[in-house]
Amino acid sequence: MTLCFTGVRSFPKFWKSNSYLGLCPGLSYMSLFPKDCYGIRNQHKWFSLKTASPQNTKATNLLIAKARYRRKGNESCDKQVSPESSHLFAAGAAKKRSQMNPQSKAHALPPVKNIIQLPTKPLNSEEWDKLQEDFKGKANFEDWIISQMAHYNSSVDVAKSLLAWVAAKNNGVVGYNLLVKYLYLCVFQKQTSEVFDIYEIMKARYKSLESGGTSLLIRGLIHSDRWREALLLLEDIKKVMTPSKKNYNDCIQGALLHQDVNIAWNLYKEMLCQDLIPMMETLKAFFDFGKDIKDDQYSNKLVDILLYLRNNQLYPGESFAQSIKTWFESVPGEQWKGQFTIIQKSGQCSGCGKTIESIHLSSEEYEYLKGKIMRDVIDGGDQYKKTTPQELKRFKNFVKYCPPFDIVIDGLNVAKMFPKARESQVLSNVVSQLAKQNLQVLVLGRKHMLTPCARWRKEEMEKVQKQASCFFADNISEDDPFLLYATLHSGSHCKFITKDLMRDHKACLPDAKTQRLFFKWQQGHQLAIISRLPGSKITFQHILSYDTVVQTTGDSWHIPYDEDLVERYSYEVPTKWLCLHRKT
Repeated sequence: MTLCFTGVRSFPKFWKSNSYLGLCPGLSYMSLFPKDCYGIRNQHKWFSLKTASPQNTKATNLLIAKARYRRKGNESCDKQVSPESSHLFAAGAAKKRSQMNPQSKAHALPPVKNIIQLPTKPLNSEEWDKLQEDFKGKANFEDWIISQMAHYNSSVDVAKSLLAWVAAKNNGVVGYNLLVKYLYLCVFQKQTSEVFDIYEIMKARYKSLESGGTSLLIRGLIHSDRWREALLLLEDIKKVMTPSKKNYNDCIQGALLHQDVNIAWNLYKEMLCQDLIPMMETLKAFFDFGKDIKDDQYSNKLVDILLYLRNNQLYPGESFAQSIKTWFESVPGEQWKGQFTIIQKSGQCSGCGKTIESIHLSSEEYEYLKGKIMRDVIDGGDQYKKTTPQELKRFKNFVKYCPPFDIVIDGLNVAKMFPKARESQVLSNVVSQLAKQNLQVLVLGRKHMLTPCARWRKEEMEKVQKQASCFFADNISEDDPFLLYATLHSGSHCKFITKDLMRDHKACLPDAKTQRLFFKWQQGHQLAIISRLPGSKITFQHILSYDTVVQTTGDSWHIPYDEDLVERYSYEVPTKWLCLHRKT
């Protein structure tokens, strides 16, 4: 698409300036099935029996309690969580793990240098001709140079001289892509008059614009007295597609900037109706606007925003959290006081002493989640690509005749946690430590783990089978469905050990509510091994006792937020909190 500047006398003047092989301890195959059922008559050699013991919830809780306190020096300390003892899902934990266990570094490629140096001042036609001659790249010179200018935020005047040169040698024609990239530069630098000029040119030449150009124009107009024209452009986008949350953010920011709060709230409501998740800067703008305003209706809408964050498990950034604090403290006559703090491992706020909501699901939530996972992940998921229905049925029968487990272990996953150690030794050490606490343990593994070799010693695997129930599936089977099934089937007390964060299975769940419940359950039930030195006792990270979600008691608010300098992955939760309480 091109733009022809016919009838313009002076272009420069016009421009103003990204196996079932399982057995429960204490039960024989013959007590479970008829002879030859499922082909198990000759499988006794795979297992050793031990007497079953009753469910030991107290021991499980003791295990978790021990994991919360890092031996001597920390046993009486229930203050700020140190990086060493932070939980598996703490913001920044994944980043730290990757730094502690660096992968083999690929050979870094040398940085690609600019083929030519970008000009720092406007060039005339002869100078642009010379620069084009020096250009040895394969890309189109004009597209390449304007892209570089946009990337490195070059002077608008330099970019303008480029467009004047292009127009002069093409009879006044400037390509659409070139024009849009110039517009990007003007918008980024808030060159409002230049944005107006581009807008007028585009209105004159095109009946409609693609979404990229329209979005740039919206952003460029909102800071000017022509901001309402951005709303017309938003309507143009609606005719062909759903506007993006950035489009809505720009229009809301423009409305608030020009004191039209009704339009801002209407756009916000419209965005939610489109199932768009607002940008944090959009929500922050509402709080910034409400500072020092005594308006119950406006205040209620801001409280609704906080409840929206809670219901969608969203977290404000550090600057947004500061805006929330400032707004609460500024409301006339309310006497709110805020502070930035942390939550102790016990779940008590270090700031006000209140107890944060428990991470544990209610019995209704647990049964709802259990049913959903059974249907959508175990029975209705894609695990049959690697696990046969017959094998899963055999596993369900196996679990049915076993007492409830206290701990379920992803055997292969745990065994490979320490690459320099022998797999069977690691697994045996973990199982032994748990067995000493009289816990009912289930180890899920693969059949190849029972084939003696250097990494899987026979005597160590026999020890594992004596101390725990074991189920060894086919070598190609998926472990996770078995782990989830056994853990949920055993009851809410049961914990599981794996370094797999279950993101794929969470994604299989049908709706956001179920996904949030799954993540909450996972945080309260997944144990992680954090250290193992040769001959040392294995240490587990503590499990969260509280729910990291926006919450209120009426006279207090606790809001978890993201720190600016901490990289939090989507499966992690913040560790910093804003505590707000009303003065009495």
